[in-house]
Amino acid sequence: MSAPPLTVLSVSPEEEAAIRAAVQAVNDRVLAGPEHVEGLLALLSDPRVSDPIYDLPRPFTRESIALWVEESRQAKERGERVLSVTLDEAGQVAGYSCISVWPDRSAAEIAGAARFDRQNTGRGRGGVGNAAAFMFETLGVRLIGLTAALDNIRSIRAIDGAGFVRMGERESVRPDGTVRRSAYWELTREEWRARREVGGRS
Repeated sequence: MSAPPLTVLSVSPEEEAAIRAAVQAVNDRVLAGPEHVEGLLALLSDPRVSDPIYDLPRPFTRESIALWVEESRQAKERGERVLSVTLDEAGQVAGYSCISVWPDRSAAEIAGAARFDRQNTGRGRGGVGNAAAFMFETLGVRLIGLTAALDNIRSIRAIDGAGFVRMGERESVRPDGTVRRSAYWELTREEWRARREVGGRS
């Protein structure tokens, strides 16, 4: 299951409410619905896609994916999650993104994956950067924490390249209770904005 960043921020009721409202208002992407269950099942049944991701609803069945989609819909209504899909030219599910939000901590994390034929295209770093911009600027959180399996070199390079700060390792608990050691990063909104300002002047 997803876990909030290790760093704990002090958050006012007003900030928490604003973050929840921002999550509830998200409508600029294809939100996962019942019509995407079969496509998500096909996507995640490929171990090359799903093996590195610890918080997916294993085992992958139509029922478990449908429950995940419905739980995510309910979580969005509470202002705590955005589960979306990307579609290819044929309208098939080619990837997913799951943003978990803890409004009372002004914090978020993101997990996601692309279909195997769309991996290794060099878009990883930009994808992480765009996701950070969305979470900081649109959702309004002040802290993002990310994890990656220790052997997931592609994700590690993308997260490093996006400017996240390595914070060692942490234990990630899968929905079935098993534990995975993960590399762990954090990035604050202030750090992200400072990096953007430096990049804009260079």
